[in-house]
Amino acid sequence: MGFPVGYAEVFFPNPFLHTLALLGLLRNLVFFLLHLLGFSDFLETEVAWPDHPHPSDEAAAARPPSASALLIRDLLPVAKFGDSDVGAQQNGLCAVCLFEFSEEEEVRCLRNCKHIFHRTCVDRWIDHDQKTCPLCRTPFVPDDMLDDYNQRLWAASGVNEFYADYTSSF
Repeated sequence: MGFPVGYAEVFFPNPFLHTLALLGLLRNLVFFLLHLLGFSDFLETEVAWPDHPHPSDEAAAARPPSASALLIRDLLPVAKFGDSDVGAQQNGLCAVCLFEFSEEEEVRCLRNCKHIFHRTCVDRWIDHDQKTCPLCRTPFVPDDMLDDYNQRLWAASGVNEFYADYTSSF
């Protein structure tokens, strides 16, 4: 056994490589001259995709959280890290942002796995429709609260009202 036989190398002729290098040099020279003349703002060197905004754009960041995210936030308690119960459970480091907790910061203690995160860190995680702990992947919703969570999610989705309107039209 050895390496599979295939296209190990692709050879390009030297005149072709020199032409590509010259074109790259000319492009950089034109961009430099336009920059010196103050026209660099008109150059668009990156491809813009207007149909699909990047998640870090302000428009995407302003999107309201989903109903499931809001329900999970309601289930997870918010406390100050300085409280004796919360501070004693973990070493004082948020696993999402890797910053230490201060005494007055708001943290969320997860019900199933008891991990502690900054409230804003875990809320951003929840807003991306994640339903598990970012550290150990244990579900946010405990098993004993799952039925109540599903009922509240079903009621918040508005499907009941839609179905009632549909059946009454017959």
